[in-house]
Amino acid sequence: MSASWWRNAAVYQIYPRSFADSNGDGIGDLEGIISRIPYLVALGVDAVWLSPFYPSALADGGYDVDDYRDVDTRIGTLADFDRMAAALHAAGIRLIIDIVPNHTSNRHEWFQAALAASPGSTERTRYLFRDGSGPGCDEPPSDWVSVFGGSAWQQVPDGQFYLHLFASEQPDLNWNNPDVRDDFLTTLRFWADRGVDGFRVDVAHGLVKDLSETPLPRWDDLDPEASDGSHPFWDRDAVHEIYQEWRRVFDEYDPPLTAVAEAWVPPTRRARYAHPAGLGQAFNFDLLAADFEADTFRTAISQNLALAEQSGSSSTWVLSNHDVVRHATRYGLPARASDATTWPGRDWLASGGVAPALDRAAGLERARAATLLMLALPGSAYLYQGEELGLHEVAEIPAAARQDPTFSRSSGADVGRDGCRVPLPWTTEHPSFGFGPGRSHLPQPEWFAEFAVEVQSERLGSTLSFYQGALALRRTRRASPAIEWVPSDPGVLHFSRGTWHCVTNFTDVPLAGVGGTVLISSQPTDETGTSDGLLPPRCTWWLEVSGN
Repeated sequence: MSASWWRNAAVYQIYPRSFADSNGDGIGDLEGIISRIPYLVALGVDAVWLSPFYPSALADGGYDVDDYRDVDTRIGTLADFDRMAAALHAAGIRLIIDIVPNHTSNRHEWFQAALAASPGSTERTRYLFRDGSGPGCDEPPSDWVSVFGGSAWQQVPDGQFYLHLFASEQPDLNWNNPDVRDDFLTTLRFWADRGVDGFRVDVAHGLVKDLSETPLPRWDDLDPEASDGSHPFWDRDAVHEIYQEWRRVFDEYDPPLTAVAEAWVPPTRRARYAHPAGLGQAFNFDLLAADFEADTFRTAISQNLALAEQSGSSSTWVLSNHDVVRHATRYGLPARASDATTWPGRDWLASGGVAPALDRAAGLERARAATLLMLALPGSAYLYQGEELGLHEVAEIPAAARQDPTFSRSSGADVGRDGCRVPLPWTTEHPSFGFGPGRSHLPQPEWFAEFAVEVQSERLGSTLSFYQGALALRRTRRASPAIEWVPSDPGVLHFSRGTWHCVTNFTDVPLAGVGGTVLISSQPTDETGTSDGLLPPRCTWWLEVSGN
């Protein structure tokens, strides 16, 4: 196995509870994943990123972890995990798993011990407990707000408060405590010894906190975009000491383990997470947060390729994941509704998918064009389950069926992320479109039938066949040189990698094409080896151009 396989890998994110259900309980499981490995092989991905599968009360979709070294019984067993890892490896697919180091669940044995212990005890020092403020010490220590809404502090019966930057069921760990550091090293080795090839690190920029200031700074005085490491809980410099320690563990294995940071930090700070002495890669979410617009894409691409060169890593490109509205929908909404940094399409989701008007066809065309452009770039590409089917966001989920804590903690003002986590349609059959023998844990809309795998497998020009073709062709182009921008019309991005060219028309009108042989088009086309015609609107071509 090449030690640098991750640099240009196509990685497919599986949200396990919504991928495939083998036993009919409505929740996807490891056995379901095993049964779909032939699908992953046919799709052409290099690796799977498995979102949390640990024991959990699902207060936050599995990111509230009860036990970091076990499998949720609803999803499987450790033996099932071992069989899945072996089957993936036998199929030539690597395995990356989510690790959630910022917080545990409130059911974790450490937190239960902390609740049973007294203030100032050793058990409580593993978390961030503080006395209250105000005359009676019954007010939170600060006015900090949770990412999911409401106070970031929760009071316990003896009067103290603990910090939770996310849901109250997710108490933040104290990474100044050696117990915490040592235990996570044990966890990393536990999964590595079971065959895991790498880790996606959740909230990688949030582990280290500085709560020494008295009183704690006011919420309105905090700068979430601070680029000097001064924020009390985001992106502090000391977090990299942790990842240097992790890197020493990763390098104990042959080949070394890989890791990618989920770090929502300014671009100037991202390279530190991607440094070879640290995690090695860091997600760039710049395309995910961008409107479908040529200049915006070019700026994001140029900046992130420069940052990758600076860090000695490779860039990571992503357009959709389990936290944002699917890009087929984002690109079909007016630009004002497509800001991915604040739950994209918030207005549209809040309306139940009624307003603003969604142009489904144009959104899918733009999504396919953006995907083909992304797959032409140097670096690794992360794909989210269902995007290869052209799935749109599901807006029509009844309030009673919603599971995201954002929905409940905001009293419905933010409907949250359930719409991109609805279980996949494999067939046209009810009750769950082939997801499993029974109904799915989130309701699937009737329109899922036309997007089902079995339908698209038989349809020439389907989004599934497009992804399969693009990923197969991408494998043959990995050794191509770095990109060179080619002058082009406004609204068009054109770059070359040797004789391989990628050209994208971001406009809504056809434009003059580029001479050469069309290798693949993001839109179904009658072109047969020539690009002398017009480049359709909202379309990307890969071309072979001789004489370069």
